[in-house]
Amino acid sequence: MNTDTSIKLFESKKVRTHWDEREEQWYFSVIDVIEILTDSSDPKDYWYRIKKREKLSGIELSTICRQLKLKSSDGKNYATDCSNTQGLLRIIQSIPSPKAEPFKQWLAKVGYERMQEIADPEQSLDRARENWQKLGRSEKWIQQRMTGQETRNKLTDYWKDAGIQKQDEFAFLTNVIHQEWTGLTVRKHKDLKGLETQNLRDHMTEAELIFTALAELSTRQIAESEQSKGLQKNAIAGKKGGAVAKNARLELESKTGKSVVTGENFLPPSEKKKEIK
Repeated sequence: MNTDTSIKLFESKKVRTHWDEREEQWYFSVIDVIEILTDSSDPKDYWYRIKKREKLSGIELSTICRQLKLKSSDGKNYATDCSNTQGLLRIIQSIPSPKAEPFKQWLAKVGYERMQEIADPEQSLDRARENWQKLGRSEKWIQQRMTGQETRNKLTDYWKDAGIQKQDEFAFLTNVIHQEWTGLTVRKHKDLKGLETQNLRDHMTEAELIFTALAELSTRQIAESEQSKGLQKNAIAGKKGGAVAKNARLELESKTGKSVVTGENFLPPSEKKKEIK
């Protein structure tokens, strides 16, 4: 069953979501929704008390939830209570909050937008641009991010045709390329930027995005020319492609005296205390 796990924004606050392609509907993290609606410092406990209270009235809220693995703040995936739009509307009835009505409208908008994106995939790019604008990214950065994503998509399409199917295999090959051109693993690069669960590319500088795209473009073209099939052959192509970007990076750094790979990020001030100096 093909699914999509992503982050949606409600008033700049994150809601972990999961698109079930077979059912053609979104599932939302109940804990994230409760935190937004209540501003509770312990949304898990709040959710536990709601279920306990409603159970006394003969209503089992757990029956309208599914346990889905979503990424937590520590970067690991855990089974999380999730509910579709219909179930979430019932849960919201049990939460006294002035944000309830705007959140219901947001739920309807998210569902409608997904249907539009299925009919016209280009709209998903427009919404990504809109989200980055809300987060304060410049038009120049957004254009580079989207260009890099197109390059990335072409590479992963090649990998799929070459027999790469598992998520851990995609992650392995990505790390091979990244480590070759940056000298850091993806995890170490995130640590340098003080990131936890955030998407590394969403916190790259313009230069980092450009060199990442160069590494992935080079990898795909080398793999195509060598007709690389399977994990190991594509890993070799990944090292070669990463080396192209590495050599370009070293050349630029020698001319400017500045490091391309940096700890710069787009974290809000409240999260910058987590940065590694």
